[in-house]
Amino acid sequence: MPEDPKNPANPPEKKAADEKKTSPDNPESFRFTEQFRSLLEEGVRLHDQLEAAAMLILVNGPGDWGRLRSVVGQRRVIIASERLAYLAGAAEVGFSSVAVNLPPSSPYERITEALLESVTEELLTRGQRVIALYGLFEPSSVDSLSVIRLSDHLARLTTRDLRELDTAIPIETLKLVINLAVEIGQEGREGKPVGAIFVVGDSRKVLSHTRPLGFDPVRGYSKHEKNLFDPRVREGVKEIAQLDGACIISEDGTILAACRHIDCSASDIVLSKGLGARHWAAAAITRKTKAVAVCVSESSGTVRVFLNGECRFRIEPQMRRPLLWRESTHD
Repeated sequence: MPEDPKNPANPPEKKAADEKKTSPDNPESFRFTEQFRSLLEEGVRLHDQLEAAAMLILVNGPGDWGRLRSVVGQRRVIIASERLAYLAGAAEVGFSSVAVNLPPSSPYERITEALLESVTEELLTRGQRVIALYGLFEPSSVDSLSVIRLSDHLARLTTRDLRELDTAIPIETLKLVINLAVEIGQEGREGKPVGAIFVVGDSRKVLSHTRPLGFDPVRGYSKHEKNLFDPRVREGVKEIAQLDGACIISEDGTILAACRHIDCSASDIVLSKGLGARHWAAAAITRKTKAVAVCVSESSGTVRVFLNGECRFRIEPQMRRPLLWRESTHD
């Protein structure tokens, strides 16, 4: 039948409304399919059987929270999403929520970030089990389920963890520098957050790939006067950390130079979204040398440890007991 020009089958207004509804900024609700319902019911069964602390559901759009609540009952549920707008209304039915700031990223990375944010917000604690539901094959749906033990990921930093780095740098020196970085991440300086980067080991090669930014505050001091094993030196370094550039530290804990610009290409480095120039520089210098780099984020106080161009550990100093988050390269 010919289309009536006065009453078209798909008027422009309807097309515009449809496009608006399904655009990235106006996504459809994540699909509450029979498959999702079956997965959700299995998650509930496992939750009860394993006495899990909560169910974590990663969504890529707004949801029918009331319908979801009717299936899970009064069990604790944490909704995670890349956008705060997708979480609107979840709290009204008693769901907790966390934002995952890693778009675009793999499901594993998003789950990892959601769990870490949940621990940071004290929604979960170390040692608990969580039932995670997420989209593995289809981002707009929830099609996969995992049982996660937080103790497999979260821990206090130990000597054993540092030995796993497989580096020639003495363990005591690494512990000293990482503990210093954690203190800087916790305390900041004069009430303000402070970012910092320490490059430890393979010093001659590291210095050849860096250049001074200007005044070097440790120049002219004796080796003894700039060794980090002296508590007074560590306090002084907290002041230096406010300045731009990296501190270069030898295997015995001596600060060889400060305020150094790292001059290495990061073209072959892959890091999570949202990391700044310090993190890229830390990854680049450890790819080029055999050094270990310890980086403090100015925005969050998070400490990351880099080796061979990769982030190996992530430590959250702002929590009551600083926790170690094991980074992974899983896709």
